[in-house]
Amino acid sequence: MSTQTFVLPDVGEGLTEAEIVSWHVAPGDTVAVNDVLVEIETAKSLVELPSPFSGAVGELLVAEGATVNVGSPIITIVAGADASGPATVGQTEHGAPAEASAEGDGAVLVGYGTGGEVKSRRRKPAATAQERVEASVGVVAKPPIRKLARDLGVELASVSPTGPAGEVTREDVMRQASQASVFRNIETPEWGDVREETIPVAAAAAEASVPAVSAPPRDDAREETIAVKGVRKATSSAMVQSAYTAPHVTVWTDVDATRTMELVKRLKASPDFADTKVSPLLIMARAVIWAVRRTPMVNAAWVEAEGGAEIRVRRYVNLGIAAATPRGLLVPNIKDAQDLSMRELARSLEKLTLTAREGKTTPADQQQGTITITNIGVFGMDAGTPIINPGESGIVALGTIRQKPWVVDGEVRPRWVTTVAGSFDHRVVDGDGMSRFIADVASILEEPALLLD
Repeated sequence: MSTQTFVLPDVGEGLTEAEIVSWHVAPGDTVAVNDVLVEIETAKSLVELPSPFSGAVGELLVAEGATVNVGSPIITIVAGADASGPATVGQTEHGAPAEASAEGDGAVLVGYGTGGEVKSRRRKPAATAQERVEASVGVVAKPPIRKLARDLGVELASVSPTGPAGEVTREDVMRQASQASVFRNIETPEWGDVREETIPVAAAAAEASVPAVSAPPRDDAREETIAVKGVRKATSSAMVQSAYTAPHVTVWTDVDATRTMELVKRLKASPDFADTKVSPLLIMARAVIWAVRRTPMVNAAWVEAEGGAEIRVRRYVNLGIAAATPRGLLVPNIKDAQDLSMRELARSLEKLTLTAREGKTTPADQQQGTITITNIGVFGMDAGTPIINPGESGIVALGTIRQKPWVVDGEVRPRWVTTVAGSFDHRVVDGDGMSRFIADVASILEEPALLLD
């Protein structure tokens, strides 16, 4: 028998570390090439790592929740009589296992690549012991589905399964989550009875020949420490870089969005959009794309070049959508959004949102954005001063759309009103440009028929 050690590969472009989220195997389990071993979280995405070896799991070298560097050993696999033999593993340019053949069964290890998500070509394995245990407790769901349900606050017992074997699928969980309210009633914990406490250091007291004072019991619920890693670590670094590099200026205006709400209602009733989610964000996205064409500098980028700073004006729109997910803030973007029809854009927005909530957004999905929309209205916020995504010069915030009194033709009437705000890099965009851009976006929300021009 021989023991193979699997090291953490670089599953992205220049990945340096990742967190071990959940092991899919335990010591003693038999695995084949391409069976999923572990789910990891990088700074941008969740990734399932397949096994480059076949055999029996020896030792899990890293605990769940730990962060390890690329190249660190994470698991050992022992090739024995019951296994098909060790795989012959090559290396990718990042040092990750590439395609490899397992002796005996001709299995092929799927390359990790740089896309941020592993795709499996293996035959569906028999149910593991862990999955059989799950089935015995009443709800049949695989570990990744259970984790997704926990992250989204979905009770699996309340989900109607649609899987062929009666199991809960990813789509079932996402559908249940979409039907739930964005906000849930949460019991507010009481403040502790002790306002302050001092915990003496016993060693210091003994050294000073002073009897140590017995400390009162510590209320662990008063404070919590959360490690900064993964998406939160990447987000904080990017936001600090942007806030202290680009001089931000924010402008905003109130908008009568009644006609936008009427258009959304008509689109929802249209057979062309029967299988697609339609919301005011769709009209907002089209408005931003339209306005960029009239003020292209908001879609430009400030670039520090060797011969001096440059402004790169981009004649295309990779439209970023800020997405609040269980893993933190992600900003995936829709590539070449200017070429999409209204229906295609609606489908792209829906796919982007679902992928982000599932934690399957890849690093490539978040790169090369040109301008971003943040829909703070879904959280009940009227307006804000968003921070520009690094590499861009503008970000637009759509506030909540609610009925308010509004003057129309000299009369006060109830109208659907929202606020559109935008933050811009003042090195790239002047005041007249940013104001004209926000005014253009507002004009589309007020009269979507302008999009027909």
